Amino acid sequence: MNPPFLKIEHLSHRYNGANWAIRDINLEIAHTGIVGLLGSNGAGKSTTMNIVCGVLNQTEGNVYIGGVDMRKQPLLAKANIGFLAQNPPLYPDVTVDEYLTYTAELRRIDKAHIKTALGEVKELCGISHFQNRLIRNLSGGYRQRVGIAQAIIHRPKLVILDEPTNGLDPNQIIEVRKLIRDIARQHAVIFSSHILSEIQLLCKEIKMIEQGRIVFSDTMDAFNNYIQPHSVLVSLENPPAEADLAAIPGIDRVEFLTERQIRLYFTGDPIVTERIVEASVSNGWHLREIGLDKTALDEIFKQLSEK
Repeated sequence: MNPPFLKIEHLSHRYNGANWAIRDINLEIAHTGIVGLLGSNGAGKSTTMNIVCGVLNQTEGNVYIGGVDMRKQPLLAKANIGFLAQNPPLYPDVTVDEYLTYTAELRRIDKAHIKTALGEVKELCGISHFQNRLIRNLSGGYRQRVGIAQAIIHRPKLVILDEPTNGLDPNQIIEVRKLIRDIARQHAVIFSSHILSEIQLLCKEIKMIEQGRIVFSDTMDAFNNYIQPHSVLVSLENPPAEADLAAIPGIDRVEFLTERQIRLYFTGDPIVTERIVEASVSNGWHLREIGLDKTALDEIFKQLSEK
């Protein structure tokens, strides 16, 4: 098994002797794939990302990028990091090619290889046809693509994307989402977002920070199932009166969503679903569909935030 590409050990930081912004953060990220970074405003996400990128020196703990200690060998560690800030540092009065050439030079790419590097990222990010256009004349979605291109132009092993779909329209979000998946085939990607549905669609693993500490570190499936379901959705061809459904042992409340689709709230063991099936068969309700109702992502986020 390959060692993790990003390793964070007992990371803590405080500003000017104030309270701890983050405290004892430990996490590991593999060589490829997308890891979602969640947290409320002020939870410690930005502090963590700034330390990982080498922008901020931590008070305590260690960060290793590909086995390289960020504190001891910062230039070598940073060479393997690509970062897209929430507001990308784009220059509106230069062309796409001029901007990407400039960022390639900042990344110390050999001049003989810059043209090839530009061609690769423009092709991957779908911006080749806009290479001579001023950045100010690009749509929000294409500006974001240019921002992503500058983050990967030097082929970093770790790419950190801070709110990359923020402010985009639905079509642009779909396009950028696909681009991020393509990037994750060859890079480890940290995807920070407040949009829970984006995290759910893109990430297989989640790290959640609240009040400066890791409160959740597991798969997306584990996140979805963090709170046990307490309601069941049923579709009945011949639904009975509300009182008949409420009379099933374990059912607390009945909510008709449509004429035939009903949400039944229960307490205790989800074995109540078997009682619903039995009651439907016995009374001729003609059950067409039944399933435990997943807890909304924002409710899970809320409970973890209050943990």
